Amino acid sequence: MENQLKHPSAFITADDVNIIRKHAAEAEQLGLLHPEQLDIVYREGWFKLLIPDTYTGKQITLSNLVRLQEAISWTDGSMGWTVTLCSGAGWFGGFINVELSQQIFGNPYVCLAGSGAVHGTAEIIDNGYRISGFWKYASGIHHATHITANCAIMQNGKPVLDEDGAQLVRPFIFDKKDITPVPAWKYVGMIATGSDAFEIKNLLVAKDRAFRIDPATAVIDAPLYCYPFLQLAEATLAVNLSGIAMHFMDLCADIFNERVNHPRLTPPQKITLIDTLALANKEMEDLRRPFFEAVDISWNDIEKNYNVSDANLAEVSITSRKLAISAREIVDRLYPLCGLVAAGADTEINRAWRDLHTASQHALLTFPA
Repeated sequence: MENQLKHPSAFITADDVNIIRKHAAEAEQLGLLHPEQLDIVYREGWFKLLIPDTYTGKQITLSNLVRLQEAISWTDGSMGWTVTLCSGAGWFGGFINVELSQQIFGNPYVCLAGSGAVHGTAEIIDNGYRISGFWKYASGIHHATHITANCAIMQNGKPVLDEDGAQLVRPFIFDKKDITPVPAWKYVGMIATGSDAFEIKNLLVAKDRAFRIDPATAVIDAPLYCYPFLQLAEATLAVNLSGIAMHFMDLCADIFNERVNHPRLTPPQKITLIDTLALANKEMEDLRRPFFEAVDISWNDIEKNYNVSDANLAEVSITSRKLAISAREIVDRLYPLCGLVAAGADTEINRAWRDLHTASQHALLTFPA
């Protein structure tokens, strides 16, 4: 656990930062992570951060996870988002049938991508299910070895209801060969995540391909798989935005240093640049500190008691959403002061701006808690 507030650069090597950023523009052209970027991911085991260590995963603590994910997103937004979503899907390894997991996670290049939307159906048949559906977005799908997706459970063409009388939904895991990727990512940012759609038609799968995300059904006895999924998702997505925002702010510093030497700028205008950036850096520090404190406290609870109090979970949700929303607002105050360079589609600062505004559209990050 890290108690001191540090810049994201403290959690990633300068060499890896340089390689990732060197190939970021080309990765956008490819529409997926560049091979040299992926070499770092596999070397460091970033797709395996949340996979149980019994399957050769990292099984990292949440406190360390959010700091590392912020650092990767500070390095490059698309890289950070892909690692976050794919490593997050690896967390399901704590709930998937053990024998199946041993087959799936034994691959050194294992990568899970998928969708949390309920855009498929799973018809109960003898000894398994028949799956059909179309899911819109799956970040990292082109690097994935396996795909996860939520399906509405059906029987004899009718919905199966849960104990509360609502449609029963279960997540499933599929082999990559059994899904069909569909080009669909046509948005201004996060282009190198390759977040394309995928389709499944009348696929027969065994019962063990379905699982439940519930501490009571975890097959791995470890604190990580007792942590609530909602706050895990909120916290890990929030640091993507704070990381990208800090990258943008670092680039602003370079631009502002050049602009203050421009003879056309008046002394008050130069002061505006300097003061606005200084205030932005202080605001970001004041947002990150309580966020990391809330995550650390909640993780302490899990490690000691295998449970987190409602109050501490609420604080994770509140600080996560505040960090995410404020990161976008801070960047939007700085953007007009950068000049046309920030609007150039081929510039690093514009890529950071586009990535931030695309990632911030995620439903979990839209509204305050």
